[in-house]
Amino acid sequence: MPMQTNVSPSTVDPAEVARFSKLSDEWWDPNGKMAPLHKINPLRIGWIRDAACRKFNRNPRSLASLEGLRILDIGCGAGLLSEPLARLGAQVIGIDPSESNIAAAKMHAARSSLLIDYRATSVEEMGNLERFDLVLAMEVVEHVTDVGLFLERCAALMKPSGMMVVSTLNRTVKSFALAIVGAEYVLRWLPRGTHQWSRFITPAELAQHLHKSRLEVTEQTGVVYTPFADRWSLSSDMDVNYMVTAEAYS
Repeated sequence: MPMQTNVSPSTVDPAEVARFSKLSDEWWDPNGKMAPLHKINPLRIGWIRDAACRKFNRNPRSLASLEGLRILDIGCGAGLLSEPLARLGAQVIGIDPSESNIAAAKMHAARSSLLIDYRATSVEEMGNLERFDLVLAMEVVEHVTDVGLFLERCAALMKPSGMMVVSTLNRTVKSFALAIVGAEYVLRWLPRGTHQWSRFITPAELAQHLHKSRLEVTEQTGVVYTPFADRWSLSSDMDVNYMVTAEAYS
């Protein structure tokens, strides 16, 4: 008789891990292949901070606005999001299935004198003992093999009073033109093959997956790029990039 296991099937796509592992040495180069993330990062950080402050009754203007909050940054790469959150006082655990990404994250955090718990692991391997106030899945769901199962595992890692933040790409004609053709082939912001349009997920699909994990969307926003100003901003336009927060419902 085969042995029984309590470990969930993995949602990690080895091909995606290998793709991003090749970029481990470039994560912190603001002019390299991760330049788009560097440009959008301040917007992401601000939105996460403000949403968390509303949720947990904090002052967003405080330099330690996230102090005491336990945050899980899933698919953290080399820590572009983890480090700013740690500077705001949060206890950050960053996980990524890529050993080389985690090595780069640890090295950069050490140089920055930041205490961040980085782990080369996946949500399925996190176990059932740890719980977090804030679970982040930023630019991750479009790279996993099973979105529903992945979000189910994310939800299981939240405290009952916690919140999840998800950012991803909508599956529209507009997103194909801008995020695939434009970003990867014309402007060459990203290496070709970074995204697969068929894996993009609509806001309605994301909300449905979250609902199955007993979570409901509480806030949502589009994220748009203005080429003439060379900057990203929040918008009601969710046709390409968007972010949502989700909380448990009874």
